Amino acid sequence: MPKRSAIQRHEWFAVVVAFAYFFCVLAAYYVVRPVRDQLSAAVGSTQLPIFYAATFVATLVLAPLFGALVARFQRRRFVPIVYLFFIAGMIAFIPLFRAQHAIDARLLGSAFFVYGSVFNLFVVSVFWSFMADLFDAEQARRLFPVIALGGAAGAIAGPALTKALVFAVGVAGLLVVSSLLLGSAIACIFALSRWSQRHPVAGDERRNERVIGGGFWTGAMETLKSPLMRRFALLMLLGDAVGTVIYALLADYSGATFPTPEARTNFAASIDLCANILQAVLQVSVTRALMVRFGPAPALALDGAVKALMLAALAIFTGPWIAIVAVVTRASAYGVFKPAFDSLYTRVDAETRYKTKNFIDTSVWRFGDLVVTSGFNLLRGLGATLPGFAALAMLAAGSSGWIGWRAAHSKALAPEQKDIATAEQT
Repeated sequence: MPKRSAIQRHEWFAVVVAFAYFFCVLAAYYVVRPVRDQLSAAVGSTQLPIFYAATFVATLVLAPLFGALVARFQRRRFVPIVYLFFIAGMIAFIPLFRAQHAIDARLLGSAFFVYGSVFNLFVVSVFWSFMADLFDAEQARRLFPVIALGGAAGAIAGPALTKALVFAVGVAGLLVVSSLLLGSAIACIFALSRWSQRHPVAGDERRNERVIGGGFWTGAMETLKSPLMRRFALLMLLGDAVGTVIYALLADYSGATFPTPEARTNFAASIDLCANILQAVLQVSVTRALMVRFGPAPALALDGAVKALMLAALAIFTGPWIAIVAVVTRASAYGVFKPAFDSLYTRVDAETRYKTKNFIDTSVWRFGDLVVTSGFNLLRGLGATLPGFAALAMLAAGSSGWIGWRAAHSKALAPEQKDIATAEQT
């Protein structure tokens, strides 16, 4: 059997544009994420349940609107609408930050935390849903790790821009930079829509024009009644539990160590920069090789194992080790777990991709944040310390790896094209 190229000739344009699209999306997010994170550090982890409760409510309000757009508009129309909505929100914050001396800092910080969190959930979620609708399962195994590198590059450029510009242009200037990047992402969306019309998925030639029926509650009900989707939701919750515990511990460390907003912003950007560089290394050296040759199951299991090992070390070393744990676990979550987990959605129907995935990636995720941070405060009130939190998170990480392995081998998923591994080796 002749060796199959990793990227076919007709796929190159789509891969390059999708790479640029994800670069713009992640760079836009990571330009402003350190601003959000330094606000968390300023108030401490005890206030995080309030932040996450507000974010959860905002998600519940906006998710049905997203579902209504999906139900009414073709993909090439509603995806740009989502991005335009967040550009408008970014612009609305500019005068608020310019007049921040006259606005209560906690109130402005809470509002921006909610905006930044919802931005991350919806903008990134819709990107991967869009990708899953452009390519079939075989293409996803070959192309998703390459496309994900665009996000990795953007995630490196974003915090680097923040570190370079925050003292020169201020927060308001950073919001302008982020808005321009999102505008570039919209241009990429239109280019990919035109490409998909010329190169439709085999056997589903009208996928680009299809309107997905149903709404937000369709995704919620499907998640509850489907054993496979409940497993996906549980997998998301376990991964989120690990990340949220580490985020809370890191916020407390940053607040206690760095006295000024600028120093906390710089620290948060440094964590993002290091984590995202490591994420790119993992994608190049580990994730693509695992997914192309063996599918997503080993990548999901590896992510759980890496997180468990880092948390075990945190229980021993404590203190500044939390920064290293945050870097490694974030890199694994977005460089190993996410490409593997999202590739599973190419093996389910379009209704599931757009409704159930969005419900799990938004409402389930933020509900998990609220539960974990509330439980964090409750356990701390009962006397729990850092080693205890690390042990609980380590249990969640191990469970995530096991459930991820089982989910990837579920008989409820559509069969993969197993010959790709053989073709790569021939």
